[in-house]
Amino acid sequence: MPDRPVSVGFFVTCLVDFFRPSVGFAAIELLERAGCRVEVPAGQTCCGQPAYNSGDRARARDIARRVVEAFAGYDHVVAPSGSCAAMIRVHYPALLADDGDLAARATDLAARTYELTSFLTDVLGVERVGARFDGTVTYHDSCSGLRELGVRDQPRKLLASVEGLELKELANGERCCGFGGSFCVKYPEISADMVAKKAADAVASGAATLLGGDLGCLLNIAGKLKRDGVAMKVRHVAEVLAGRADHPAVGEGE
Repeated sequence: MPDRPVSVGFFVTCLVDFFRPSVGFAAIELLERAGCRVEVPAGQTCCGQPAYNSGDRARARDIARRVVEAFAGYDHVVAPSGSCAAMIRVHYPALLADDGDLAARATDLAARTYELTSFLTDVLGVERVGARFDGTVTYHDSCSGLRELGVRDQPRKLLASVEGLELKELANGERCCGFGGSFCVKYPEISADMVAKKAADAVASGAATLLGGDLGCLLNIAGKLKRDGVAMKVRHVAEVLAGRADHPAVGEGE
C-alpha cells in the first residue's frame, strides 16, 4: 500500500459511460479502498480506438491529444478496460511521435496508464478485496488486456480472495470472443461464429457466471447467451471484486 494517497485519473470508457455505469462506480470504490484519491476528468472522451482501428489516424490523433491534456498531472491513469488502457499505453506514443511537445507527454501518459486489476495488484500490491460472492464463475481474458498488457493472473489473484467464489477456467481461454470493436460490424459472420464458440465454452465450464475485464466483450457474449436462451449471468470483474453484484447482470433489462 502507498504511504500517501495516490492520485488517479479514472478513464471511464465509452461503453461503461453509456451502457454500464455501475462498472465505473465499482472500479472507483476498489481504487478508493486501496488508498487512492480518484478523480474523473470532465474533459475526457473516447480513447480514439475506433478511429485508430479503422485507419482514421488524423481523428485518432485529435482524440489522443485531448486525452493527454485531460489526464495531465495525475500519478496514474486507470481504466476498467484492457482495450482502452492498451490504446493509451501501447499506441499513443507512436500515434503522437511526430507531434512536438505532445510526443513526450504521450509517452509519459502511457507509462502512467494501467488496466484496473493490473494497477491494483502490480502497482498497489493489493492481495485481498474483502468481498463475498457465492457461486461459480469462469473468466474471459480480453485480447487487448491479455496480448498487449499481459493481464491474466492479476484478476485471478484478486478473485481468489473473494469468499464463496469458485473459479472454473474457460476452455480455449485465449480465443477472441469476436467483438473487436468495429470488427463485429465489418465481419459479422466471422464475429458471430467466434462468439458462438466462446459462449459454448462458457456453458461447458459449468460456471453460473462469466466474468471479464472488458465491457465490449461482455456485452457481445451476454447478447449471444441471451439469444440462445442460456441463463448464465455475465458481469464485469470489478462488480464482483467490489461486492456490487446485487444488481442485474450485463444484458438483463438492457
